[in-house]
Amino acid sequence: MTKYAYFAGCTIPYRVPFFETALRRVLPEFGLELIDLPFACCPDPGGAQAFDSITWHTLAARNLCLAEEQGLDILTACSGCFETLKIVNVHLQEDSELKKIVNANLKEVGREFKGTVKVRHFADVLYSDIGLEKISARVTNPLKGMKFATHSGCHFLKPPEILQMDNPERPEKLDNLVEALGAESINYLNKLACCGAGTRSTDQDAAIGIAHEKIVGAEKAGADALVTICPTCFIQYDVGQKLMAKQFEKTKMPVFYYAELLALSMGMDLSEGFKMHSIKVKDFLAKVSPSSESVDTFA
Repeated sequence: MTKYAYFAGCTIPYRVPFFETALRRVLPEFGLELIDLPFACCPDPGGAQAFDSITWHTLAARNLCLAEEQGLDILTACSGCFETLKIVNVHLQEDSELKKIVNANLKEVGREFKGTVKVRHFADVLYSDIGLEKISARVTNPLKGMKFATHSGCHFLKPPEILQMDNPERPEKLDNLVEALGAESINYLNKLACCGAGTRSTDQDAAIGIAHEKIVGAEKAGADALVTICPTCFIQYDVGQKLMAKQFEKTKMPVFYYAELLALSMGMDLSEGFKMHSIKVKDFLAKVSPSSESVDTFA
């Protein structure tokens, strides 16, 4: 088993814990073991960094130190956490003066950043380390005939010179991961646009409008569901459709986190987690597994 220090972040445990359930069920099937450490908030790559860059770097470095002390690379299921930890890891390795300042702060809590571990996003580990062929080989319930609108999200793609995950202008990893499950990834209007979550605190109407355009674009292209690898993007599209209905025509586009689809395609029962989606997924599941008893558990 390949061991990783698991960085859950804040959003997944508190708002979408069923993501972690799916992740912890599928990863061991590919020889990956998650080790829990006393991590704190990443912290947020947007707001926290803007207020005080040194504090942002120091708090993130403290998390990196915990993994370093255990000799484990970090695996995270949150794209925001991934961006913060990866950027800080690179900055401190490349900027000796910044590293000196941060380590002076860390010394107060008995720690020192050395730069000995890597930060990985779970989707990239699946794509780059496990590989599409091995993923396809574990599929027992292929998602044949299903069309997905993929949304990689900003924090997985940018800044590309540091994250180096995919081509930000033509991303394909998530599309390929979806098709490894037997489904089809389709093109749709505004596929590369942001989900809009970053503007919620200043203009919620604008944020909802951005997300609505994506959902409508996916619907018009014939998508059966939208899939993402970012918990914040998931919330924006899933919970957000309830808010959209107050301003726009009601939509009912099911939204999934990739680990959920992977578990579903491997024949795992995630009915308890699916019940926590704001947009009901019963009709989608009936298309994928019409004979599944778990479909009957939905209201």
